Amino acid sequence: PQSDCIAAEQLCLSDSTCNATYRILEHCALAKTRFLPLDHDSRVRCVNAELDLSNSSLLHCKCHRRMKRQEHCLRIFWTVHSSMTDGYFSLETSPYENPANEERWKTDYNKLAALLSGKDCSQLAGDATNPCLKATHICNLSKKCVRLRTVYASICTKGAGSEDMCDRRKCHRGLRNFFEKVPEDFTKRILFCPCQDELCGERRRKTIVPDCSFQYNTKPNCLWLLDSCLEDPICKSRLADFQQNCQPAEMPPDGCSQHNRAACLQAYMGMIGTPMTPNYVSNSSVKVSLWCTCESSGNQKEKCDQILAMFESNKCL
Repeated sequence: PQSDCIAAEQLCLSDSTCNATYRILEHCALAKTRFLPLDHDSRVRCVNAELDLSNSSLLHCKCHRRMKRQEHCLRIFWTVHSSMTDGYFSLETSPYENPANEERWKTDYNKLAALLSGKDCSQLAGDATNPCLKATHICNLSKKCVRLRTVYASICTKGAGSEDMCDRRKCHRGLRNFFEKVPEDFTKRILFCPCQDELCGERRRKTIVPDCSFQYNTKPNCLWLLDSCLEDPICKSRLADFQQNCQPAEMPPDGCSQHNRAACLQAYMGMIGTPMTPNYVSNSSVKVSLWCTCESSGNQKEKCDQILAMFESNKCL
């Protein structure tokens, strides 16, 4: 059975044999994170240590998207599974458990407003033509939603689009806080509101304050973006989750190998606020992309194109 990685680590450290094996894996994971070459004997030692944990709850532990000490939990997961990250874009399994269920993601605006009874819902009546504006007003009815949205908007707007540089790291942290701590009934409606005109589409595209969270002055190479992601345990974990739940399938009907679009959209939301933050590319479509290019990729262009295609031409997403 799957367990929390923090609890599994504590259990392992209390056992002398498991403790010694885990310390070897910590050294292996650190070497990989810092791109330090391991000799043949060291690589064998790392593989054997992982095999030695085959009966430990550490090997099967998972993390929760909204748990406390999430980053610590993810570090434990990647310590135990460090051999899974060989090469580019080849993360095999998500460290997160319980992907979203399709039914749980079907939310009625009126039902949501009713749950917030006693609030001023009169402004919702005039939002029929702009679902993104309506989603924002719904958010404003919740103290937590409006507070965390105001926080990231304030951080991400400061210095954006001017000669001053915005603090992208703080902006990303604010976005992650919003999407992790606010109930998905609110966040998914703001991010995925259906638009019929460009005014609505512009509001949707600017949800994440792209001048700071998404765009650089010039587009970096996608491989550089990936390297930045793999060095960060949260981004690496969200990317693994995205790869697992948004893996496209060749055959219809839904284009998803996992047959769960809700889990894919949840994984997509998880990428926002990481070095690989995606966004809508225009006001008139639902096409999304990373802010990067595959020009000047040399002999790694195929890998680079694959990274970009997971967002730009993914049937499941």
